[in-house]
Amino acid sequence: MRRSSSIKAVALVLATALLAGCATPQPANPRELRFNATPERTFREAVDLMVAQGYVIRHADLALGRAEASLARWPEYRLLLRVEPSGAPRGAAGQGTSDQTASSQAASSQAASSQVSVSALRGATPLAPYLLDPWLVELQQRLGEAP
Repeated sequence: MRRSSSIKAVALVLATALLAGCATPQPANPRELRFNATPERTFREAVDLMVAQGYVIRHADLALGRAEASLARWPEYRLLLRVEPSGAPRGAAGQGTSDQTASSQAASSQAASSQVSVSALRGATPLAPYLLDPWLVELQQRLGEAP
């Protein structure tokens, strides 16, 4: 009897562990694109685009460059947005005096480009990154960078 209850307990623990592994959500793969607009402008246009498409903004933080939005219909679709400066400003090679370098870096940081990373979920299931291409093209048009 004691052995039977031990086997049942082990089987229950294994079954629970297997089911917990199935319930773990997979991370969403982001689609990324670089824009010539400043991170602030890019972020604001991206959030405006979400609202225009019917998404409800759940969280938005300009300082962090992150936003999350949900489509207010079933099944729930969520967009996760991250906007960051895309790296070192162009043309800031450290030439000239320190005053000139500081002023050129300040001017170029205002004109810095941005890196957008966006991913989408349908419920708890990540969507394929290529499905976000039309959204990124629309953002590109709003920023005046469409080909």
